[in-house]
Amino acid sequence: MASVTTAVRKPWTALLWEWLTTVDHKKIGILYTVTAFLAFGISGVIAWLFRLQLAHPESNLFTGGTFNQMITVHGAMMLFFFIIQAGLTGFGNYMVPLMLGARDVALPRINAFSYWTFLFSILLVLSGLFFGELPQAGWTFYYPVSTSLGSAFYFTAILLLGISSLLGNANFVATIYNLRARGMTLWQMPIYVWSVLAASILNLVSLAGLTAATLVTLLDVKLGLSLFNPAIGGDPVLFQQFFWFYSHPTVYVMLLPYLGILVEVASTFAKKPVFGYRAMVFAQMGIVLLGLLVWAHHMFTVGESVIFQLAFAFFTALIAVPTGVKLFNILGTLWGGKLEMKTPLLWVLGFIFNFLIGGITGVMLSMVPLDYQFHDSYFVVAHFHNVLMAGSGFAAFAGLYYWFPKFFGRMFDERLGRLHFWFFLFGYLFTFLPQYALGFLGMPRRYYTYPTEVAGLLPLNQVATFGATLFMIGGLIWVWNMIKSLRSGERAPANPWGGWTLEWLVPSPPPEHNFDVKLPEKFESERPLYDWEKKGVRLEPEDPSHVHLPRPSVWPLFTSIALFLLFFGLAAYPWPNAVMLAGAALTVVGLLGWALEHEYADPKTDHPTRSGKSNAFMGTVWFLSSEVGLFAILLAAYIYLRLSGAAVPPEERPELWLALVNTFFLVASSFLVHYAAHDLKRGDRSSFLLGLLVAIVFGVIFLGIQTYEFFLAAGHMDWREELWAAAFFIVVGLHGLHVLIGATGLLLAYLQGVFGKILPHRPGTLESASLYWHLVDGVWLVIVALFYAW
Repeated sequence: MASVTTAVRKPWTALLWEWLTTVDHKKIGILYTVTAFLAFGISGVIAWLFRLQLAHPESNLFTGGTFNQMITVHGAMMLFFFIIQAGLTGFGNYMVPLMLGARDVALPRINAFSYWTFLFSILLVLSGLFFGELPQAGWTFYYPVSTSLGSAFYFTAILLLGISSLLGNANFVATIYNLRARGMTLWQMPIYVWSVLAASILNLVSLAGLTAATLVTLLDVKLGLSLFNPAIGGDPVLFQQFFWFYSHPTVYVMLLPYLGILVEVASTFAKKPVFGYRAMVFAQMGIVLLGLLVWAHHMFTVGESVIFQLAFAFFTALIAVPTGVKLFNILGTLWGGKLEMKTPLLWVLGFIFNFLIGGITGVMLSMVPLDYQFHDSYFVVAHFHNVLMAGSGFAAFAGLYYWFPKFFGRMFDERLGRLHFWFFLFGYLFTFLPQYALGFLGMPRRYYTYPTEVAGLLPLNQVATFGATLFMIGGLIWVWNMIKSLRSGERAPANPWGGWTLEWLVPSPPPEHNFDVKLPEKFESERPLYDWEKKGVRLEPEDPSHVHLPRPSVWPLFTSIALFLLFFGLAAYPWPNAVMLAGAALTVVGLLGWALEHEYADPKTDHPTRSGKSNAFMGTVWFLSSEVGLFAILLAAYIYLRLSGAAVPPEERPELWLALVNTFFLVASSFLVHYAAHDLKRGDRSSFLLGLLVAIVFGVIFLGIQTYEFFLAAGHMDWREELWAAAFFIVVGLHGLHVLIGATGLLLAYLQGVFGKILPHRPGTLESASLYWHLVDGVWLVIVALFYAW
């Protein structure tokens, strides 16, 4: 009698623990994707509710502060927690290693930590509910209207999300550079991988603007420290410069991954290679460059000079060129193909139509006179929803339906998928096309009522509310399709669509180690499955027992919880307080546990990379690009305020000689760290530990002297009354925080050395900590020149 093997189901507690401690890129990708689409659902329901309010001007469903809170949470959820995350960190975490032929991402525990900090940043935004107030200044939180307790929770959530984004993006860049399959050059990567690379680089470079705007405004709310307060000579327009330096480039961060998804879907369902592959890659990198030069078109109405406005109008119009190239790439890929009109392709076609409208209206808004008319009106609302909802949002659903079988091993209900698409398409058109007309009629956004005597406002708003209701129905169809398909959908084969990239080589869902075959070491193009099939290449099975995967770890989750407590304390209570101090202490405990735990079962196993540089080195270098940007933005603002005569140094300011003494300790510590790293490579463990310990002591001495200096300065300078003093305490204090973080990193490396967790060929935390420390030292030299010597 034949024996029957049945799968043993894990207890729910074991399954929960597995997901809480996972570092598997596929599970992290699922967590990101599910959380992002949950944020989409929450913000969608909120949008429908405030559209009900706007159906009639005399409605009292949600008015005043409640309405403002709803539109703020809606915007934040949609932009920061759905659109950026679904296309980049959700699909990217799952698909990029598979598309590259890799076993995992470059920094698995960092990847898990990045997800948990992302999740807790959502909880931070919503934490204001327990204090009776959500943020209500709009997702842009313009100074000085963003000074409420709800805004403080929003600021800390954005800062926590920034940590998640920087680490996640650095991880992507390191993975793409270091872990591509042998033989796969950059020019053989799928377009989606290029899109993730471009978006990650753009986010790393530009995120410093948002960090600077958020941090300085939070310091103003909590301590009265501000560069923006006009009462002491500050410039509120600087806030907009900081904010939009990130928040317009992030429009392209919200777009680039989705353009990659659209091309992958178009190529698969047209049965054609990507049209103009290299042109599309260059267009993506062109968007990265030009995306950093267009931020101030959001500021045409603030009174900047004509030259200023003309320059940004030019670059805003110019960026339409590489964006148009990418649309032509998608159309060219579809043209002449044997189109299979499946659900994923419907979303691609819906994107093309709607995004084209968004692009045309974007060029209109680059024209300064038209921008004067439409600024802060419903025309702008309709435009960016054309780009981000009917653009990136539709592409997100294209990716979800395209990769759903690979994610979950089940096919979805095609009929329900089509129905979902049509409800969303017509719901979108009915909701947002009338809003262009509302903008022409002068209706401003973020108002909960409007005058009925203006002809057209009432019927157009009612049509928009009808469209939002269609959206809601489509959303319910989508949710039912997901639930039904997960429970009883047909089992998905490895390649249900006939795709040509490497993720379609593995089973659905893939095994933990991803690949059961040995990949050839020669790649002809970005569609290897087609090339290998054409050449008759046979893939040899590979024994997965020799594969070394990272072990599960609880420390990323633990450290994220600790950071949540720290940031919750920063938002909820006056500084300092017991919650933030407990959170800081637990964060250090989490980092210690993390540092003293071996990432792999066999710590002596080598993990070669394509670049020859370690994953930690590559990730840290890209992470530090944002740190450089943060200090560059703050120092540039200080120089501007100083040259304009607003920030005048007091006669009695911090002593140069004391700063030079501090410089000696910091620079000497940098040399000590450098030589300690060389001692480790030579295997001289004693010299390594001694040099690192002395460097840490020097760092502590630096912090002690700086604390003493701050105590003296506070005695004769009032940052609430003097702009120079405010700039000094902000910039020098932020640098001191970086010294504290850097010294903590060096301490972790020292403890790894003491407990034998660090080896000459695997330097552990030391490589990242030393790079960070050298940057901190370099920034200090600039600060000494600008604040003490100038």
